[in-house]
Amino acid sequence: MLENVWIAALVAIFAWWFATGVILLVVRRADNSDGHLWATLGNVPLLILGGTGAWITFTDTSLFGVYGAFFSALAIWGWIELAFLTGVIAGPNRYPLRAGVPEWERFIRAWGTVAYHEVALVMALMALSLFAYGMPNKFAFWTFAILYVARISAKLNLYLGVRKVNTEFIPKPLVHVPSHFRESRINWLFPTSVTGLSFAVACFMERIADAPTPAAAIGFTLLAVMTALALLEHWFMVVRLPDEKLWRWMLPKEQDTTSGGPENAL
Repeated sequence: MLENVWIAALVAIFAWWFATGVILLVVRRADNSDGHLWATLGNVPLLILGGTGAWITFTDTSLFGVYGAFFSALAIWGWIELAFLTGVIAGPNRYPLRAGVPEWERFIRAWGTVAYHEVALVMALMALSLFAYGMPNKFAFWTFAILYVARISAKLNLYLGVRKVNTEFIPKPLVHVPSHFRESRINWLFPTSVTGLSFAVACFMERIADAPTPAAAIGFTLLAVMTALALLEHWFMVVRLPDEKLWRWMLPKEQDTTSGGPENAL
């Protein structure tokens, strides 16, 4: 059953939705208990599991190896994102942007809000690239690379200006970050971003058709779907759709500061 490309596509979609929801859930609970550092440290085994899984699957071209590589990359990515959202690995600038600053200062301050996170992502990408070099199964590297490129593109578009800036899930340690975003109808980078992601989806779909093995076809299916989801997330920045409803129902409400205690879960 797992050799079916449609099943693989559903697996990728569910993994994207579920992993995002779990990270948001952990961060929301950390917000309600001020346990951001412990939430990050407590999930270090996820990072270790992802790194170990990627290492093991580099030489495994079986169907199990392809799925294992995909989920290992998601585990590494998920922990780094959790560390960012909890504010543990974010950046040295933790202050809202002042009004009227020149553009060069705005860029430097915006970079300062995410600098440590970006360094962590680059280090992880370089490590996966180094260890995947010459190996038969590079799907862990390619999965992480897609996530990285899509995230950089999304951050740059938010910085340059998009129509919809969703701040509903911004955690307490990062409340200063949205002040560095800009709202506008469209920016010069957005057409390039969606065109590039669309081209990547087409390339991966072509590779599915020409895959030498069923396992390789599944791997390219997972990459194609993750790239398509990244493309969809870009469109959510300019089309006002309530995409936050995909996860809002599963999250506990933020702590009620007036009563001093957490509210009931949704």
